[in-house]
Amino acid sequence: MTELTTAPDLRTGRCQCGHIAYEVTGVPDDPHLCSCDHCTLLSGSPAMSWVGFRRVTLTWTGPGGEPSWYSTWPTLHRGFCPGCGTHLISVADDSDMVMVTTFSLTQQGSDLEPVGHSFRQRAVPWMTVALTPGPLHS
Repeated sequence: MTELTTAPDLRTGRCQCGHIAYEVTGVPDDPHLCSCDHCTLLSGSPAMSWVGFRRVTLTWTGPGGEPSWYSTWPTLHRGFCPGCGTHLISVADDSDMVMVTTFSLTQQGSDLEPVGHSFRQRAVPWMTVALTPGPLHS
């Protein structure tokens, strides 16, 4: 029997407490790790894991509606749950994509495995990186 390799049409995600939830559809784009100053400070870890979806497919579905927004760059906005603080999403003003934190998605799969590592030169020296240098798309 052949393994199904297409991505599901609908994916759901949520924060830790469930107050902020979302849905995205389509094939995941550019799953990658990022070690930029913003991602490492916000996550408290050596890298944040991201995956992109078309912006028009994002729907906020939880009882809390949209997350609280914080701008980490003049054109980059990140969404957090105001209750539990979970970092869920990153949106650039001029992009038709949204990047969701990979582990906020409730379904995981091989199509979410990171294929690149942005800002790998800033990664902590004890972190071994075996991925391509950057995201697939700019």
